[in-house]
Amino acid sequence: MAAINSASNSLAGDVLLFEVPAPRNDKWIAQLQERYPGLEIRWHTSELTMMPKPLPDEVYDGVTLLVGFMPHPAEKLPKVRYVQLMSAGADRWITNDLYKNPNVTFCTANGTHAPQIAEWVIGTWLMANHQFLNYAEQQKKATWNRQPSLHIEDSPGLRMGILGYGAIGRHCARLGQALGMEVYAYTRSEKATPEARKDDSYVVPGTGDPDGLIPAKWYHGSSKESVNEFLGQDLDLLVISLPLTDATKYIISKEQFDILAKKKTFVSNIARGQHINTDDLIDALKEGKIRGAALDVADPEPLTDGHPLWSAPNVFITPHVSWQTPHIFQRIQAVVDRNLEGLSGQKPTLINVMNKTHGY
Repeated sequence: MAAINSASNSLAGDVLLFEVPAPRNDKWIAQLQERYPGLEIRWHTSELTMMPKPLPDEVYDGVTLLVGFMPHPAEKLPKVRYVQLMSAGADRWITNDLYKNPNVTFCTANGTHAPQIAEWVIGTWLMANHQFLNYAEQQKKATWNRQPSLHIEDSPGLRMGILGYGAIGRHCARLGQALGMEVYAYTRSEKATPEARKDDSYVVPGTGDPDGLIPAKWYHGSSKESVNEFLGQDLDLLVISLPLTDATKYIISKEQFDILAKKKTFVSNIARGQHINTDDLIDALKEGKIRGAALDVADPEPLTDGHPLWSAPNVFITPHVSWQTPHIFQRIQAVVDRNLEGLSGQKPTLINVMNKTHGY
């Protein structure tokens, strides 16, 4: 959490713009206006696209608080002091002048995506280990065949390594532990004390590992050597849940696949496609260095038609959909509610505040 300065317990005079891919929520807007007299609220329902169109000038005029997904022209928003992202990462914003402005606070939607993405990770892991896709193809042929040559394995005693122990990684750990797996965690900074291992970001009740109690071992560092040491811990499942920064771009390439080859690790990437060198991934799959991969992200993204990754062996690809759930905006609403309390002075801090230096 981060402490804030507030001149008064009011948002009177502020203009809050929602630029979100969701229908206008009149009930919530009414509640906010009753709670914060004098707060002007504008709502623009946008398309979920990587190339959004700038809004009319009158929509931007006077905006001080922004809730949105993709970047907006900084010159159109000179009064903005708070940006609430709908994503857990901010890699699309880091070149934007609003992000570079030290007087503008950025908060992420960290924690709102954790349950559904962790379920995607575990679902694809179970699908691979129990050969569900092979049996699904067999069902299409209306044939009963146990296929004794297939290798099927359950999870107790296997080791999950989580590269990036944030909200998503913590719920992956919780689900992995429920399957009987041992969990190793990797973070950029050292988490040597019980207090340091706690997570103060938003968490869906009953999920995650807010106190940092699940990992059997913790690893840390920002160097390639420290990452390689972590990858060399006989991991059965590697979950990549890092933010994308200059330091983490292509963090998994040929050298790292050679390390993972020792255990033939299964690789799950739900973060950003550019964490993995795609050509090296294809080679690792073809050469059997890893037992398989589940990818909800790709590089390039969208993955082009006919790209060699589509036909690589033992890979399962979805088009960046693991975040989807009908509950996503309800959770983001909870983060916004909490941070408006902070901005108005009703709470001493905001949650999910970004460290702009680290990029998350």
